[in-house]
Amino acid sequence: MSKATTGSQRVNPAGTWRLVDGPPPPLSERLGRLVGLRTLRLPGSRGVLVVAGTPERLHDLLHAYPEALTPTTRARIVVVYWRSPRAGWSGRIGPLDHLVRHRVALPRMGRGPATVRLRLRHPAPLRDIVRGAVDALGPTRPLPAPVSANLTGWGGLPAYLPAQLGASVVAGALPLSSDIRAHDVVLRHPTVAEPGGPAQDQPYAVAVPAGRHGVTAPGGGTVLLVDARRINPKGRRAGAYRPDAPGVRLELDPRGNARRARGGADRHPLGGPGLDAATLATLRQVGVVECPPLTDERPVETAALLVQLAMTGAVLRIPALPPRVAELIRPELRDLLTRPLPAGDPLALEARSVRQRRAALRGHAAGFALPQVTADALPELARPPSVSAILATRRAEMLAGAVRAIVDQTYPELELVLCLHGIDLPAEVAALLAESGRPYEIVRVPAGTGFGAALGEATRRARGSLVTKFDDDDSYGVEHVWDLVLARHYSGATLVGKGAEFVFLETLGTTVRRPSGAPESDGEVVAGGTMLLAKGDLEAVGGWRPVPRSVDYGVLDRLRRDGAAIYRTHPFGYVYHRRESGHTWDPGQQYFLDTAFARWPDIPAEAFANPEPTGTGTASDPRSSVPSSDAVHSGA
Repeated sequence: MSKATTGSQRVNPAGTWRLVDGPPPPLSERLGRLVGLRTLRLPGSRGVLVVAGTPERLHDLLHAYPEALTPTTRARIVVVYWRSPRAGWSGRIGPLDHLVRHRVALPRMGRGPATVRLRLRHPAPLRDIVRGAVDALGPTRPLPAPVSANLTGWGGLPAYLPAQLGASVVAGALPLSSDIRAHDVVLRHPTVAEPGGPAQDQPYAVAVPAGRHGVTAPGGGTVLLVDARRINPKGRRAGAYRPDAPGVRLELDPRGNARRARGGADRHPLGGPGLDAATLATLRQVGVVECPPLTDERPVETAALLVQLAMTGAVLRIPALPPRVAELIRPELRDLLTRPLPAGDPLALEARSVRQRRAALRGHAAGFALPQVTADALPELARPPSVSAILATRRAEMLAGAVRAIVDQTYPELELVLCLHGIDLPAEVAALLAESGRPYEIVRVPAGTGFGAALGEATRRARGSLVTKFDDDDSYGVEHVWDLVLARHYSGATLVGKGAEFVFLETLGTTVRRPSGAPESDGEVVAGGTMLLAKGDLEAVGGWRPVPRSVDYGVLDRLRRDGAAIYRTHPFGYVYHRRESGHTWDPGQQYFLDTAFARWPDIPAEAFANPEPTGTGTASDPRSSVPSSDAVHSGA
């Protein structure tokens, strides 16, 4: 039998890091650390036993363990502490070639030990088998795409290679195919020699030199990459930004050796895969990571660590970025990391966290950054998923503001589907659409049509891979759609949205913040004016119900009954408005005042977490870094 060791224990190059003075872990994480991650093969058996303290440790196995490439026909995967993503969760084993038998046993009370057993007719890498088991334990849905590349890790297992269909690892010669090009994008490990001969004779579209933390761009230079399905803000504690919230300190030694430190804290090698499950559990509880003075030694490893820390949502306080480290970090994130932290304002600190994680995900998540690297060979992959923003209204007086909120979004691949519910299009709105540069579609339905049926007609005309719903009387930040797409990527949920935490009481001119479900977590309800999901997933459950009201509840209920996962990201960028009347659910204004834990006159700017001005005095525009389609419009 063998015990799997962490990536930090397997490699021992010079340079270490660790987090110190952090908060004590919760009970579930203490159990997870006690169990750790073990892969065992009994003598005389062709099967493998995988024991993980928590589901997050299975993701570590998929990215950082050589044992993951071991072929086997039988596997038993045990997670000692598993928690159901939602009440009534019913996961399914992911696709596995030659699957003969499987069994999933989940704890009756929704938390406790979970076991997945699988048997295959022919051997498959343990990584593929564990990936199939993970699908049964939590949401893993990839972003929809009309075209995407198969990824091949050649000669090694990059930590940023996503654990999904279409991503594989090859140790020896690249397999060939007489039916189709065998590989699209090859991530070539440094130990693999560059193939000779003309590029058109190779079994791939493009091969990219790949290191542990990123790839070499065609023009030279390293592009840092992170698998956002493993390193992300999921599970962040809502109270992490309060003045009395715990912090943590980063110790960085570019010349040290990995070893067990006093007090039981691990030193991780800079050359290792980066953050592991135990480190992520610590970072979920803290608001600020205090960084030491940084040097130019080991710039790639140091920059990669900073990017991964930023991606979790813990705010970094960095004295200064050395030039060789700074040049490896995307400009949007680099600008944020070099700014002083807001003092004495928990809302501003939390907004900084949102901006920081957004910049890290947008600039360094492999799902978005790698297609940019391969854009010369495969330009069609460089665009993010297309989104159709659906706005259905019968209030002409609300149209201009609502349309402006959509066309001002920074997301590049955004179409507006405007459903006029028994009203005409005002001239000023027509001019706004024509000047927006956005593709848009005008849908007209009679005034007597139910709201659900009207949304259904708008959805029928939508051309985006993803659809999201805007409400005409709420307020949105310009990064709102980006927030939803990023959350859809790293959560793997079928539907994502935001909670209605920020509520503007129009009669009082006051904004309150109230609890609306735990942010950055799986749940069952999100605000209707923030829902985003794939158009195919919406249609697969029957679309919108043809009811006059409560249409949002109808969709959420259908998704839950179908076994879908629902994820609630952070609440910034969405402000729910309450008026004197006209609401389907109306508990009274006093309800919102009584449940509030913070309030402001008017709407605080930080509630939107819009981009901060750059050093040039203007806000950075994320649309400029991603190509967008030409604007088109049509009417009906």
